[in-house]
Amino acid sequence: MSSTIALPQTDAAACHHCVAFETDLNWMALKFDTDALHQVAFGYPNRERLLRSNRFVETDWIDEVPDWVADLRDRLINFAAGEPQEFGDIRLATDHLTPFGARVIKQCQKLGWGQVRTYAQLAKLAGRPGAARAVGNVMANNRFPIVVPCHRVVGSGGGLGGYSAPGGLTTKQRLLHAEGSL
Repeated sequence: MSSTIALPQTDAAACHHCVAFETDLNWMALKFDTDALHQVAFGYPNRERLLRSNRFVETDWIDEVPDWVADLRDRLINFAAGEPQEFGDIRLATDHLTPFGARVIKQCQKLGWGQVRTYAQLAKLAGRPGAARAVGNVMANNRFPIVVPCHRVVGSGGGLGGYSAPGGLTTKQRLLHAEGSL
């Protein structure tokens, strides 16, 4: 269930490229430039819904991707199939984040398969103990789900918190269950 498809191209002057592919977690897409990943989307039941999501405006949809993107795509397909994967080596474009937000993303990206941290623990790791709510805001706006595994961040009382990917908390539960964290 892993076919890659070409999607309609937009303005060739776009600085970002995108690739979409099917996985066991439905359709995924990656937005990237030469050096870094800019965005990940997943959980769309079909290609058309992914295109209508407005997450990939002003991009160039391509089939031929750099080796690092092809490798990431393959790892995401394997992750979706339930195989443990790590993504700490993926370079992320974080220029849209505050310095604190970038630290939160970096710390979250280090969480391995099956590891769970609370928002408070992640705040401490990012250098701001007591900023659990701010961590929640960063996670709610995470542009790199799975690669930055925000599904592994939970409330201190054991609650799951939120999850903004398609399917919401059901998807978060599914991911945590697949990793043996629930």
